[in-house]
Amino acid sequence: MNDILLTPIRLNELETLITNSVRKALLESHNNTQKELETLDENLTIQQAATFLNLAVPTIYGMVSRQEIPFSKPGKSKRLYFSKKDLTDFIKSGRRKTIAEIGQEADRYVASKTQKKR
Repeated sequence: MNDILLTPIRLNELETLITNSVRKALLESHNNTQKELETLDENLTIQQAATFLNLAVPTIYGMVSRQEIPFSKPGKSKRLYFSKKDLTDFIKSGRRKTIAEIGQEADRYVASKTQKKR
């Protein structure tokens, strides 16, 4: 309770304080988002990819041999590299729709078909 300070403040001063605080928070959020985007497309080794996907390295090798996962093998190099962005897209491609999403799609489809019949 010792850190609470009650002091009279004018409405316009309060508005300025709030505005500045919101601007600061938005700027920090924007900077964090930029940093996340910059690290999103870094290249990973097979060990890093396995950690990122929470899979074993031999599992990754199997997926590579079956061409189930996006990878790069530059030139005659024996090393495999994985784009973090591609791996994220790969994970998202396996996303299953919820019952609500399927219902919404069905409603849109039926609505579009009934409009065409009129």
